[in-house]
Amino acid sequence: MSAALELPAKDEGFPCVADPGARVLVLGSMPGQASLAAAQYYAHPRNAFWEIMGVLFGAGRELPYEARLARLRSSGIALWDVAHRCRRPGSLDAAIDRDSVEPNDFATLFSACPRLRWIFFNGATAEALYRRLVLNDLPEPGRSMTCRRLPSTSPAHAALDFEAKLKQWRVVQDALAASSGC
Repeated sequence: MSAALELPAKDEGFPCVADPGARVLVLGSMPGQASLAAAQYYAHPRNAFWEIMGVLFGAGRELPYEARLARLRSSGIALWDVAHRCRRPGSLDAAIDRDSVEPNDFATLFSACPRLRWIFFNGATAEALYRRLVLNDLPEPGRSMTCRRLPSTSPAHAALDFEAKLKQWRVVQDALAASSGC
C-alpha cells in the first residue's frame, strides 16, 4: 500500500487593514516568512514598503507598527494581500504554488469600503493573482476600479533603487489627492 502524498500546510495571510472611508487599496500577494513570523505586513527589514510610506504619509518604521497602520487608515489607504491562504516555500513570490491560492473576499471589502476607487499592486505577482482569481468574479463596482501595478517593495526586486521605487509610488499620493472630494 502506498502512502498518501502529504502537501505542506498552507500559510495564512493577515486581515485587511481598512476603514470604511478608504479610497485606495494597496495589495500585495502574500506575506513573506519574516512578516508571518512577526505578524506584521512588510516586516522584512530590507523591504522598502514602510520607508516609502514614511516619506509619503509619515508611516515609517520609526513609528510602532499599530501607529503605522493607523496612519495609513487615516490617510485613506487600505492594506491587504490577494491570497488569504497558499503554499509557498520561503518568501519569494515566484515560489507561490499558484494552484494552492485561496483569494481573500474582495466583494465584502468593496461593500464595506464603498469609497475605494484605486487598487495599487505591490508588484507583478499581486496583479497577476488578482486578475486571475478575483477580478472576473467581482460584482460592480469592483470590476471597474482603476488598477495599477507598482514596482515591488521587496528586497528581491533589486532592479530599481529606493528613489526610483519612491518616484513611482508617489502615484498613491496623487490618487488620494484626486479622490479627496469624492
